[in-house]
Amino acid sequence: MAKRKKKILVVDDQKHIVRLVQITLEKAGYEVVTAYDGVEALEKVEQEAPDMLVLDVMMPRMDGFEVLQRLQADPRYQQIPVIMLTAKAQDADIFKGWQSGVSSYLVKPFNPRELLTFVQRIFQSLEEGPADSVDTWEV
Repeated sequence: MAKRKKKILVVDDQKHIVRLVQITLEKAGYEVVTAYDGVEALEKVEQEAPDMLVLDVMMPRMDGFEVLQRLQADPRYQQIPVIMLTAKAQDADIFKGWQSGVSSYLVKPFNPRELLTFVQRIFQSLEEGPADSVDTWEV
């Protein structure tokens, strides 16, 4: 039986960014769903049950941090990995992203291959499961 394609929701209000990410991920074999603001993103999460989100911060109607906060507050969506892809490059913004529970934080302008590497590593780590705890190691 063929393995189901991983589904990634790409959310950004800049259509050219969405398209670039979509093409990059589809060429790598992922199914891509798109949204152009935070409200639409939450609707698509409900409808599409994505395996991952690539999420911008600065968007109309609802920013990416609020989307992330709402996902984290809902037990059905807490485990969905999120890659922040944003122009917000200040240390405080990056720190806020990490504190909010993102899996990766990528600053625009970005290299599509770098984004693809993050996506692949996150899925790989999820498939492998949590690493053994330190107390099981022999010293």
